[in-house]
Amino acid sequence: MKIVVIGGSGLIGTKLVNQLRSANTEVVAASLASGVDIITGEGLPGAMAGAQVVVDVANSPTFEARAALEFFETAGRNLLTAEKSAGVQHHLALSIVGLERLPEVGYFRAKIAQESLIKVSGIPYTILRSTEFFEFISTIVESAFDGNAIRLSPALFQPIASDDVAATLADLVLGPALNSTVEVAGPEAGRDKRQVITDADATYFGAEIDDRSLTPSGKHRIGSIHFADWLSRSLLRRKPPSSPSPSAATRADQPNNQQKEESR
Repeated sequence: MKIVVIGGSGLIGTKLVNQLRSANTEVVAASLASGVDIITGEGLPGAMAGAQVVVDVANSPTFEARAALEFFETAGRNLLTAEKSAGVQHHLALSIVGLERLPEVGYFRAKIAQESLIKVSGIPYTILRSTEFFEFISTIVESAFDGNAIRLSPALFQPIASDDVAATLADLVLGPALNSTVEVAGPEAGRDKRQVITDADATYFGAEIDDRSLTPSGKHRIGSIHFADWLSRSLLRRKPPSSPSPSAATRADQPNNQQKEESR
């Protein structure tokens, strides 16, 4: 079986490619770095040749509403056209839990447009909607800064480890197309038990949310990695050596820019 992973050098794409290669499948990690551009279409025919499954985990390089919509519509049309020509039998796409519940978020509207293109393409498909990744929680916190204060909504949150998302995608890749949407979330949905001063009027990237906005709507798959365990391992990986050189210490303090998904 030949599997093409679009966005194969990003956070999820890299993990998924590694998992699939360990399962003795032929995997193509398609990205700009490998000469595949889903916006211009360059490299797509060659990457798709002989493929049975295409997994799209590419992301827009911006959350701005109009630009994100243009990205997902253009990329979606190019991908699906190339897949039809190659006779692809299963299109698997990564999306987000709760899109319809936050229509005021332009990026979410763009993801809905992407899903719509997939559903009417005629290609057998599966859409995996995931809750927010552990890796992006810091981004959410940073977006909540208001001067010297951080304003966060008290709404329930059920984030998931990117490893669990990749594992769920790998499981779906090796199965038949479902022609439906599957949801996955982390093992815990709740609030921090420590005292947190919240603001019910605080927004999530401009949208007001409640307990159902960012959590699955019904039956869903559940990841196995708990946030506390993930955080402990992450801190250990980031811990600098006991006697680092000045340059090593500087590197250890820098943010990990590989967190962002491959944009094209």
